[in-house]
Amino acid sequence: MNVLIVEDEELAVRKLTKLLQEVEPDLRIVGVTASISRTVAWMQQQRASQQPDPDLIFMDIELADGQSFEIFERIDVFSKVVFTTSYDEYALQAFKVNSIDYLLKPVQRKDLVRSLKKFHDLTAQRPAGPAALPISLENVLRAWQHQQQARQYRKRFLVRQGPRLVSVEVADIAYFFTDERFSFFRCHSGQKYLVDYPLDELAELLDPEQFTRISRGLIVTHQAVEQMQPYFGSRLALTLTPAFEKEALVSREKVNDFKKWMGK
Repeated sequence: MNVLIVEDEELAVRKLTKLLQEVEPDLRIVGVTASISRTVAWMQQQRASQQPDPDLIFMDIELADGQSFEIFERIDVFSKVVFTTSYDEYALQAFKVNSIDYLLKPVQRKDLVRSLKKFHDLTAQRPAGPAALPISLENVLRAWQHQQQARQYRKRFLVRQGPRLVSVEVADIAYFFTDERFSFFRCHSGQKYLVDYPLDELAELLDPEQFTRISRGLIVTHQAVEQMQPYFGSRLALTLTPAFEKEALVSREKVNDFKKWMGK
């Protein structure tokens, strides 16, 4: 099986390459591209030299020169594609149509095994190469838009305040965090509440346009980020408002995507 990796983070390329070689030793990585333009040029050169398209493409969504969806506008893609992402994972359920799967970064072995199994199952059922229909950007975006319209993110949480139950609007929340295995959120007013969801579930309940998970124990909104500074280990240190009692650090794997999210 020939694989193309479309990814602009060198560390992510190394990790994915290592995992692929461990999970499927016979797999051959035929190219690595880091942008939309380089990917299109690579595919055009392959076809000009009468080389076959890759069987499978692992494609990051946010690239140095834009979103990888633009690749599908510039050239027909006959290969099966597995999208990868660090933050916009919820809408990506839509990419399970048209032989597309997705992986969340950092890529986990079990998820990679799932995607490769899906690839082999689909390959056994459908032809590859020019005999197959190209993946349509229009269909991909239509599926994504349909899912986005159908998905309802949480608008409020019911929490305890002493002996009473109160309803707190999500728009009033600055960030979610864990402390001693419990989950909390702090409002822009400074009020802190215990919430009955682990952060893994909260990440799925919150609108990714408004909230992003910067580490294992912290989910923030744009309005809470007062300052950003470089930090040891290629991370970012954030100053949050209201103040966060611990260090608010963006993990190294999430730094690039966090910057893009903040710049939307």
